[in-house]
Amino acid sequence: MSLVKKFVSVGGATLASRVLGFVREMLIAAALGAGPVADAFYAAFRFPNLFRRLFAEGAFNAAFVPLYSRTLEGDGEDRARLFAEDVLAALMFVLLALTALVMVATPLIVTILAPGFREDPAKFTLTIELFRVMFPYLVLMSLTAMVTGVLNAHRTFFIPALAPVLLNVTTIAALAVTFLKDMSGPEVGRILSWSVLVAGVLQLAMVAWAARRIGFHMRLKRPRLTPSVKRLLWLAAPAAAAGGITQINLFIGQIIASTKAGAISILQYADRLYQLPLGVVGIAIGVVLLPELSRTLKAEHFREATHVQNRALEFAFFLTLPAAAALIAIPETLVSVLFERGAFSVETREATAAALRIFGFGLPAFVLVKVFTPGYFAREDTKTPMMFSAIAVAINVALALTLFPIFAEAGIATAEAVSGWTNITLLLLTLRRRGHWTVDNVVLRRTPRIVAASAVLGGVLYAGAFWLAPLMAPGEPFLVRFGLLLGLCAVAATVYFAVAHLIGAADLRALAGLLRRRAA
Repeated sequence: MSLVKKFVSVGGATLASRVLGFVREMLIAAALGAGPVADAFYAAFRFPNLFRRLFAEGAFNAAFVPLYSRTLEGDGEDRARLFAEDVLAALMFVLLALTALVMVATPLIVTILAPGFREDPAKFTLTIELFRVMFPYLVLMSLTAMVTGVLNAHRTFFIPALAPVLLNVTTIAALAVTFLKDMSGPEVGRILSWSVLVAGVLQLAMVAWAARRIGFHMRLKRPRLTPSVKRLLWLAAPAAAAGGITQINLFIGQIIASTKAGAISILQYADRLYQLPLGVVGIAIGVVLLPELSRTLKAEHFREATHVQNRALEFAFFLTLPAAAALIAIPETLVSVLFERGAFSVETREATAAALRIFGFGLPAFVLVKVFTPGYFAREDTKTPMMFSAIAVAINVALALTLFPIFAEAGIATAEAVSGWTNITLLLLTLRRRGHWTVDNVVLRRTPRIVAASAVLGGVLYAGAFWLAPLMAPGEPFLVRFGLLLGLCAVAATVYFAVAHLIGAADLRALAGLLRRRAA
């Protein structure tokens, strides 16, 4: 299976999850808008979800996968399984202790997460309640992340990437129940929070089943601080900061936004839209690239490692830049068609669209983090990316505190975008300075042409949205509006691929060949 096939496999599964995530957010927007219950739910869910993303997509992949892959390659499956069992024992101990501590300290944690909620006792109390229901989701997702790391190291990508679909299916089912029973307000928040916990159980069961299918079994042992576990912890702590900088910045943005009613929900809706391309492209690259680089470097095939990273960069540009152009060109149309109904107001649409346009400028940086951090993690260097993340987070905090009072949600989006570009610049320059990566002529030649083709796509979308505006107005039937938006995006995508092929931004025949070619 070629590298591109693996990207497509993980990206396709992630796409299914993100599309269902859109449906979920559309239903939540219709039921709760940007009101106090929506703020409470998203604030309560942000903490376990932050650590899920840091752990599953950041620290665990960065630390566990290279160590497990190298043990598997060098010492065989039995030694790799023993290493995984030691990690599982330590992980269970830490997670259970953390859960007990958090359940007691929830009011303090919510005060730190959303200090502005203290001014509304009902919102504050509801957030604490929902937080306690959903926090065990972190435990389930941490275990899921470990099994996923094993599966990825064994080059099994599709099932683990498909598991997040269960979260969206479960929450959509819960929302359907609220609509059928005509629930409103805090009742909707409560049933949503319980659906998240149920989804965690289902996701863990799904990846455990996939592990059994490849013949992998683990026993639960007494926790021991073995040298391999110490090495994992030494790598994982800085990797959590480095691999999850986008999520850390979102987390900081939530804390600052909690001082304005509705701001957390607005940022969540904008986040959901730009997370689609980030998930489909960025996560797919990050999940596949790390084990591939780890194996290549273990075999001392350094030229092949550079080639793999350049192909990942080319793939990222080819799919991310047009997505960024779309978010910049028609954010109002996207937000209006997908969210504007029920409790979702015109003011909420305008604020969400303003934040989304700025996130569009930051999207390439958010994706490129997934391309360049594996170049460090595969070499077991997690401290350097952590240092760069710290610099970027400091910039984010300073800008968010400065801009939020002036530009509200758009100020927080600006801070996150600038922080993302700062981080990726430091990562890229340091890799080049150390001689660990050199951009090849194919990337240099095609990138400006991809930018040009993306600009054409943005122009087509802008003109089409302007021409179709009366037919896509909020008062029109949703299916008509959504169908027109889908058709407009299909036309723009067709134009993009055609222009890209004509000007040499991509050779579609060569891309088809890559899908058939086995990786060296």
